[in-house]
Amino acid sequence: MTDHSRINNRVIQPPLVDTTACLCRVDAGLKTVAGAKKYMPGTKLCLRPDIKPSIHPTREKPRRDKNRNQYPLLPGLPDDLAVACLIRVPRTEHCKLRLVCKRWNRLLAGNFYYSLRKNLGLAEEWIYIMKRDRDGKISCDAFDPVYQQWQPLPPVPKEYSEALAFGSAVLSGCHLYLFGGKDPVKGSMRRVVFYSARTNKWHRAPDMLRRRHRFGCCVINNCLYVAGGESEGVHGPISSAEVYDPHKNRWSFVSEMSTAMVPFTGVVYQGKWFLKGMGSHRQVLSEVYQPETDVWNPVFNGMVTGWRSPGATLNGHLYALDCRDGCKLRVYDEETDSWSKHIDSKMHLGNSKALEAAALLPLHGKLCIIRNNMSISLVDVSRCGNGDDEDATTEHLWETIGGRGQLKNMVTNFLSTLAGRNRPKSRIVHCQLLQA
Repeated sequence: MTDHSRINNRVIQPPLVDTTACLCRVDAGLKTVAGAKKYMPGTKLCLRPDIKPSIHPTREKPRRDKNRNQYPLLPGLPDDLAVACLIRVPRTEHCKLRLVCKRWNRLLAGNFYYSLRKNLGLAEEWIYIMKRDRDGKISCDAFDPVYQQWQPLPPVPKEYSEALAFGSAVLSGCHLYLFGGKDPVKGSMRRVVFYSARTNKWHRAPDMLRRRHRFGCCVINNCLYVAGGESEGVHGPISSAEVYDPHKNRWSFVSEMSTAMVPFTGVVYQGKWFLKGMGSHRQVLSEVYQPETDVWNPVFNGMVTGWRSPGATLNGHLYALDCRDGCKLRVYDEETDSWSKHIDSKMHLGNSKALEAAALLPLHGKLCIIRNNMSISLVDVSRCGNGDDEDATTEHLWETIGGRGQLKNMVTNFLSTLAGRNRPKSRIVHCQLLQA
């Protein structure tokens, strides 16, 4: 008989175990089972089955509660109250909030923080401007209309630092997309990138299905539509169109335009996309696209025949610039199918390129006019009367919120014109509104 024991003429053998999971042979000097494996190869008899496997290495370790030892967002307050305080901090200070601690940085990097701001009506809209300097370099700046401050954005991705004729649009209210365009060396591009106002960083997105530049683009129901333009290696304009759905993160083709064109202006009005551009024989063409039916149709009504400059819709009405410096607006009258109404500031700035209006955008229930010299004017069209002759009573509706040195700018541009130096320092390429 062995020293183990013999009961009822049977020898009770210890159970067979995997030595990597057995604790009885692990030397006290070996801190891990992995270190003891070279002393216990293979499956052997367990010599000490009475050892309690309280630290059994094959068992799943209990998860640590990450919030157990975390410091509160604000000392002395529960986190839900702290978040309620932090979401009320003005957007211009968010870059400083990220530097306070890791928890604050993680909070502002996620969607929860900005979703709360949006749901509670605390989100702020900023004007984002993409401009090209004299050396052909693209840069971006953001303007806070509340505090009237400019802030530079991170440098654009390398492929767009010198790109020409690319598109720009905003999806989900906080993502600024740059897409397509023409590289000075490589030609037409399919590349798509976007800037997030929540993370203050640039990101990649799926490429377009076709290379193109000088095309038209718009956003309907948070989907990005692209149509027409030119493509490297193709003679004349193209007629193909495609759409990007951010929820599916995928591009897909839609119906082709009835006539190929290079659009020079476009607007979304009553859920339809109106485009106006040049055809293959330099003729002016106009088309309308209806996303519900995926159909393009030529259009010849009074809206497109009298429309030749950047436009925007606000509260169901269609507006367009009526002069080069953007100090006069035209209003489309659907009943008469004409641009018979005007909103005039009675204070025109001149015809220089620096004072040329680059964009017309809706902002806080008003129309926002952005010029190449970075001056910004607001027009409160909601206070405009319904009469046909409105020219004499609309001066008080205009307000300048950026570039307040209007007289200085006019004198400077006049002297520059006399000296033959009327070339602006930079030219605005695109303007958009982002919310965060």
